[in-house]
Amino acid sequence: MRFGKSIAGLAMVLALAGCQRTADSAWGTQASLAPAPLAAQPVGGVQAGQLPPAGAATTTPGQFPAAPTQTASLPGAAGAADAMAASALDVKKETMVGNWKVSGSSSCDMFLTLTNLGSGSRGGTRGCAGELTAMRSWEVAGKQVQFKDTDGNVIGSVYKTADNRFDGRTASGQPIALGR
Repeated sequence: MRFGKSIAGLAMVLALAGCQRTADSAWGTQASLAPAPLAAQPVGGVQAGQLPPAGAATTTPGQFPAAPTQTASLPGAAGAADAMAASALDVKKETMVGNWKVSGSSSCDMFLTLTNLGSGSRGGTRGCAGELTAMRSWEVAGKQVQFKDTDGNVIGSVYKTADNRFDGRTASGQPIALGR
């Protein structure tokens, strides 16, 4: 008698457990699993101006605008770091978050988050060569954005030179540029 009640109880538990399924099935998805809508994000103002003449050099999708003509002031050149810092635009950590295209000694992707990691925030690269392969964190120091390895050593830094454009050098002196 007891055995029969146990089986009946087990069958009831299994039947109820089947009613609580929340995963996708081969027959469709459940509406309760749909992600919540994203909140609207503020965007910069609209810029007005003349288009360049037909045939003029322009950027193609996936590329970012050329840097201002301050090429002599990249960090790493004698006294150039001070000149770059003096003319650099202000940087807010929140505006750095997301995906960046890196160009310079190699073309790759950089990902920056606000997740704490040591004294900075978590970051990483994909497809990079050289020092940037060791990047694990980043932080804003004044007008400079520093990229660090697992031990907290600075492996590169950039300054904001235009909207969505950062220029600088790796610790070994290789030029790097970030853009969106």
